[in-house]
Amino acid sequence: MKRFVLPIFLASLVFTTPVHAQNSGVDKRVDRLEQEMRAVQRKVFPGGSSRFFEPEIAPESAPSSAPASTTTSAVTDLIARVDALENSLASLTGQVEQNGFRLKKIEDQLAAAAAMDEPAPATVEGEAVPSSTTEPAQATADPTRVEAVAAIVMPDTGDAGEDAYIYGFRLWEAKFYLEAQDQLKKVIAAHPNHRRTSFAQNLLGRAYLDDGKPALASQALYANYQKLPRGERASDSLYFLSVALVELDKKDEACRVLSELQEVYPEIAEGRLSARVSRGKSAANCK
Repeated sequence: MKRFVLPIFLASLVFTTPVHAQNSGVDKRVDRLEQEMRAVQRKVFPGGSSRFFEPEIAPESAPSSAPASTTTSAVTDLIARVDALENSLASLTGQVEQNGFRLKKIEDQLAAAAAMDEPAPATVEGEAVPSSTTEPAQATADPTRVEAVAAIVMPDTGDAGEDAYIYGFRLWEAKFYLEAQDQLKKVIAAHPNHRRTSFAQNLLGRAYLDDGKPALASQALYANYQKLPRGERASDSLYFLSVALVELDKKDEACRVLSELQEVYPEIAEGRLSARVSRGKSAANCK
């Protein structure tokens, strides 16, 4: 979803006694618009700062000796500003609705990709074979692998979330992707509010990619962007989501995801991830 910073500042409003009747209607419009803008702000910036809007719109009393023409000009200017604010609100509301539509479309495409990746149920003489509710028996563990995994130690710094993530990262770095996936899922479930959760969700998607599971990777990566858009690895997840979509032969969708990355996180897309974005566009044949 796009995040917008809207530095809207309303100038001081000048009112005098002779025009109170005309100003009352404008006051109501300003109050209503201020409430609506705050509602939209809460939707676009959940938990955001109030710095985007002035906290109050307080009229200042003008000297009673001010000429009528000056007052009329001030009211006219106020009405023009209110009209401009109404137009800005309508534009912002339209953008929010458009973002919601785009995200829904990406969700549908990922669901379709995951469905295509699922194997069809086996049949015997035209009858479907019911799937077993039990997990297939695990093959005998490779003693060498077991020993190598056991050699990777979880750190103990006193920060459980940090230690659990670092352990998952070490497993992934050693190319033990199945073990890394299990560990990263535990991190996400046990520490949902830890700053490393964004890292763990992103790395889970990468572990699926490295393990040859692009459909599962696309779901994990999109979930990180959708649920933790302000997380430190949300932008990275969009890039790796484009990689997964290319592997699923959905290059058009990959290009749209890269465009989303550039629009929502422009500084990161042009900075830390600029080389990856360029490679991603080339791989997806983006125009």
